[in-house]
Amino acid sequence: INSNGTLYFRANDGVRGAELWKSDGSSGGTSIVSDIRGGTLGALPNSVTNVGGTIYFTADDGIHGTEIWKSNGTSAGTVLVRDLIAGAVSSSPRYLTNVNGTLFFAASTSANGFELWKTNGTSAGTVMVKDILPGTGHSAPSGLMNIGGVLYFIASNGTNGRELWRSNGTAAGTTMVRDIRPGGSNSGISGITNINGKLYFQANDGASGFELWRSDGTSAGTVLVKDISAGSSNSYPVSLTNINGTLYFTATTAANGRELWKSNGTASGTVLVKDIRSGSIGSMPRELTNVGGVLYFVADNGVNGEELWKSNGTSAGTLLVKDVEPGAASSSPVYLTNVSGTLYFTARTASQGYELWKSNGTSAGTVLVKDISPGTRSSNVAGLQNVNGTLYFIADDGVSGYEIWKSDGTSSGTILVDDISGDSGNSAPKTMLVVGTRLYVVASTNANGLELFSLDLSVL
Repeated sequence: INSNGTLYFRANDGVRGAELWKSDGSSGGTSIVSDIRGGTLGALPNSVTNVGGTIYFTADDGIHGTEIWKSNGTSAGTVLVRDLIAGAVSSSPRYLTNVNGTLFFAASTSANGFELWKTNGTSAGTVMVKDILPGTGHSAPSGLMNIGGVLYFIASNGTNGRELWRSNGTAAGTTMVRDIRPGGSNSGISGITNINGKLYFQANDGASGFELWRSDGTSAGTVLVKDISAGSSNSYPVSLTNINGTLYFTATTAANGRELWKSNGTASGTVLVKDIRSGSIGSMPRELTNVGGVLYFVADNGVNGEELWKSNGTSAGTLLVKDVEPGAASSSPVYLTNVSGTLYFTARTASQGYELWKSNGTSAGTVLVKDISPGTRSSNVAGLQNVNGTLYFIADDGVSGYEIWKSDGTSSGTILVDDISGDSGNSAPKTMLVVGTRLYVVASTNANGLELFSLDLSVL
């Protein structure tokens, strides 16, 4: 994680086990922060979270069990915040979430079970917010999210099942938003998406099946948007995507199968955008991606195979962009990525295999960027990432193995960044992260194994 231009991460130097490390991108500036657990076992730091420049994480020093720790980047400033269960037993904190400078998390104690906690970084300021399921039982808070400065999460009070809750950090202000599925059954909330302060999600009230709901954080304002698949059957709305304040998603009905829908938050404004594949099979839209206010996605109309589509929210404006692999065969686009208004993706053709493509939304402007591995052999472009307006990705040109590449959208500007492995083997880069002017990546070499690498973006 990035904190004030320094990268913090977990690593094992083979001597001290897995501990917290930091790096400024140079060899000399990469060091262990603190050997929290002496010896070779390692403290196994996890859930590293930045709260106002202070690093919080979970770790086990071998004495107190797995608890909340914090660090200012120095060994002396890396300390246990509080031992929630005295001794070696772990409280097992998880779901560390920053809300306006307060760290919320879920943790377990013998007296209260698994409940919601918060900390300001001091032992005295590390307290249980509320014993939602009183006694030793567990309300088991999960899915902690900061939405507009309010903490939302899923929990069970033992009476109402697992439902949506919210908290302002006080016991009185920690309340169930609504018992969507009355009684002890769970409503199965998932896919929570914030659009202009309203939460949209999938839930089951026990009568309408899994359908689209919205909430303004109040019980009265938490309502079923529309029973898309009427009755107790499920439409299973997923891939909730915000395009200029309109919610797009995919849903299933008996008549149309899984297709593209949109909603303005009202029942009448929740409509099928287009029945792309007529009949009950469905076009199975996926990879919903916002590019300059236009929705791009992948779908199969039953004629052209699985290809790239776009939509402006109308049936007439929902169109096949290009049949990349002509006929019923599929190019199966994946990794749709917006870079400065251009859509990049990986697609397959019989003549070139899986390679890098781009689109401006027109058929003529949807083109192969470069056949990185010439001929029918695939370069298997993956891990597309927008790095300060330049596309970075992983590919195999058949010579250097799987390495880091970048592209400006032209064939000549699509180049190997660095052959980290130094031969035809794969460094298999992963976990690319930009901190300041440096790109950090975890990659492997025969000589050193899996290690952290740093690339200077200013000279790439």
